[in-house]
Amino acid sequence: MRGASPDWKRAPQDKDTLGFLRSRETYCVGAAARFLQDPDSCAPLWSLRDRAGVLRALLMHSKGTVFPVFQGRDIFLPPRFMARFLRKIDIHALQGLKEETVLLESGLSRLGLSAFDRIDYDLMSLDRPPNPNSLHRGPSRLMVRSPEASDLEELFHLQALYEQEEVLPAGAEFFPAACRLSLESILTKERILVAELEGRILGKINTNAASFSRYQIGGVYVLPEYRGLGIGSRLTAEFARSLLASGKGVTLFVKKRNHSARNVYRRIGFIAFADYRITYY
Repeated sequence: MRGASPDWKRAPQDKDTLGFLRSRETYCVGAAARFLQDPDSCAPLWSLRDRAGVLRALLMHSKGTVFPVFQGRDIFLPPRFMARFLRKIDIHALQGLKEETVLLESGLSRLGLSAFDRIDYDLMSLDRPPNPNSLHRGPSRLMVRSPEASDLEELFHLQALYEQEEVLPAGAEFFPAACRLSLESILTKERILVAELEGRILGKINTNAASFSRYQIGGVYVLPEYRGLGIGSRLTAEFARSLLASGKGVTLFVKKRNHSARNVYRRIGFIAFADYRITYY
């Protein structure tokens, strides 16, 4: 990084850090949300400034995941710093813009830390009302609503299938107890809708982060036997409309290999604007 200070330093959790995350919010909703909700959970936090003292990069660690948040493409990760960084934390995953995650992967690789799985995504956003046609998709008797207490077991079934199909990296073991805790957290802290048809809960969608001015959508799942009927489109469009009505924009990331989901989101009105990656260790 031309003109950079010689090394990364431990960063205070101050208004400067907050301002930097706000300026990069579109690319790091999840990281910004974690910092806003619980700054202490993001320690240790490391920063890099240029010679004028301007903050150029952050490395945030939260619950085993490292989030790189960089400004510019000339960020340098010296081996000496990376070794010091690794002594402070345990790394289970990296998550962020692909070019930033790849840079961090390279730094870890030079120290002998090898990833066992990488998943690439389209980062997509929606800042205007969804395509009206998407709000009328699906079977005529499809109902999109908030979940009730009596839906818990059906929701757990959907959450378990979603995690096994969409979340767990290659070779990872599924733990039902952890899945239940995840669902409880979603029901307590996030916004969620379900799709019901003839008395059966067959789809779900929820937020998984809320930052300064954006919600991040996750947990989108429709039972395989009901796919292709427009249920996912209707569910996502109605959910996005409700989030936009609250005054925040909407962001999500979708696997590049999931062509059907990418097409659904595009038809709703989402725009792909960056490459995103999660790397697992």
